[in-house]
Amino acid sequence: MHRRPAPLLTAPARRIGIDLGGTKCLGLAVDGDGTPVAEHRLPTPRGSAAVLNVLAETVAALGPASAVGVGVPGLVDVAGVLRFAPNLPGVVDLDVRAGLLARFPHVAVRVDNDATCAGWAEARVGAARGATDAVLVTLGTGIGGGVIANGLLVRGANGFAGELGHMVVESNGPPCPCGQRGCWERYASGSGLGALARQAAAAHPFGRMADLAGGDAEAVRGEHATAAAAEGDPVALAVMADFGRWVALGLANLANIFDPQVFVLGGGLVAAGEVLLVPVRAAFAGLVLAGAHRPTIAIVAATLGERAGAIGAALLAGDAPVG
Repeated sequence: MHRRPAPLLTAPARRIGIDLGGTKCLGLAVDGDGTPVAEHRLPTPRGSAAVLNVLAETVAALGPASAVGVGVPGLVDVAGVLRFAPNLPGVVDLDVRAGLLARFPHVAVRVDNDATCAGWAEARVGAARGATDAVLVTLGTGIGGGVIANGLLVRGANGFAGELGHMVVESNGPPCPCGQRGCWERYASGSGLGALARQAAAAHPFGRMADLAGGDAEAVRGEHATAAAAEGDPVALAVMADFGRWVALGLANLANIFDPQVFVLGGGLVAAGEVLLVPVRAAFAGLVLAGAHRPTIAIVAATLGERAGAIGAALLAGDAPVG
């Protein structure tokens, strides 16, 4: 009697994507279409060994999987080494990929910058789906980004491409944690909006923004500006117009370099919706080179929210080699 040979065991189809942030580690298991099917969250610890332990714990909780992608906040080289991470104290030159492969030797592992991963997710399954040339700009405490050119992810010679927030827009501007002065993110991030809002609130101490902050102009933050602007407060609307010009200035510079079809704005500030997008679009039209003589570049809100980085990491993991 002949027995049929046992079927070959194949790796599970689902992939794991992890978005490691300054405060939380978000892991997702996704199916072949990038749709999340399971989630695992842990606080981000301090120190290299503890970070690797949290990543490994997340993989174990969500596995088994055919591939693992990790998005981390900092400069990641093409070998998967996190060279510099300003929001992860004590983590320098951490070989994330090698550390995970040592624990999961039969799984493909890829490591990229977190905003780069988010950009890939928005291009593949989010707001820029169908576009061959797109730029994601994440507007949060700082500014990150991901660039898609001719359908391919731009990583640069060393893997460091996409640090859009550190484009200098004012050489004599305020100091940036990166060591330079006048970086775009000093003006066009959440902290930049907060600074503009506090200046306006100090000049109008009995205005709506100060009122939303409990009557203290020094306590005004970006969210107070967007909320007051949504109510139609003229001072807050002026703040948003000023802020929109700073955002648009950076976008115009990026448009002159990359000529994308679409800019996707992500990060926490995008929750403001049209209160943010309207002044950005209005200012961009007058700042981009030959604006009246080129096709319109769409400026839209991201659609994947806080899951974008993890989804993008999972999608990119499918291209990673094992070992």
